[in-house]
Amino acid sequence: MDLMINKNAMRFVPQAIPIPAAADILSYAVAQCELGKVLVARSSKGVCSILLGDSASELSADLASRFPQSTIIEDENLVNDDMAKVLRYIKNPSDGLHLTLDMRGTPFQRRVWEKLKAISVGRTVSYAEFGRWISPITHPRAIARACAANPIALAVPCHRVVRSNGDMAGYRWGLERKLELLRKEAAV
Repeated sequence: MDLMINKNAMRFVPQAIPIPAAADILSYAVAQCELGKVLVARSSKGVCSILLGDSASELSADLASRFPQSTIIEDENLVNDDMAKVLRYIKNPSDGLHLTLDMRGTPFQRRVWEKLKAISVGRTVSYAEFGRWISPITHPRAIARACAANPIALAVPCHRVVRSNGDMAGYRWGLERKLELLRKEAAV
């Protein structure tokens, strides 16, 4: 029995030449606020990071470690409008925080972050309850890990997730900031 081989299958097909991805440029600025320092960074698609901390150098180092493949440029003019919205929100959370976001994470993380945005100002939910919103089999620890990985504080309100008994759980930017945010939101 002769083996039949399709002549087209043996044709040499050149490898595709990789086209370099568009440069990922992030512009950012740091400002003083009631919670310490706040860093807002944006890509061409939207805000990709809001970080809270004690020093500008700490925040810019955190940004660089979260986006190692990006070119990061300090440019207050490009993030001026976004920063103004963030600072207004910190002073008065009742107005909400309406930003175009560029959420970067795993599909599960992005799903969690989208659902977090649905928790209204002044409300908290437990990790277990929130996990059930995602899926009946989602473990609270998976929710906690997704919250800890959230690079967009305030706009993705992971501070609104607490332990089942109502106690505060860890917060990437410090429990004092979490308590202050919840206190301000409860006053709304």
